[in-house]
Amino acid sequence: MTQQMFALSFGLAGMLAAADIAHGAPQCDTCEAVTALLAERYNETRRAVGIAGQAAVMELYASDATGTWSITMTLPDGRMCLMASGSNYEPVTEERPAPGKPA
Repeated sequence: MTQQMFALSFGLAGMLAAADIAHGAPQCDTCEAVTALLAERYNETRRAVGIAGQAAVMELYASDATGTWSITMTLPDGRMCLMASGSNYEPVTEERPAPGKPA
């Protein structure tokens, strides 16, 4: 069991390191600058919004034309940070399963 946990931890650390190398640290700027970059370079528009923690706002931007997506976090001081991005965006709307039915 200990070896399995070590292997899983090592694998997760490797994935996080690879993602950090590929994407670097979060890039932060004014909300206007980040949204303009997403719109002009990737044709992305806001698709979802939610509250993260007690004071940050998470937003999902995506483009049907390019298939790209970006997740941003707006902090209480007004800075917007690009947290993650990728490709092959596909909007999904799923109904919640009826109580007692498997998902």
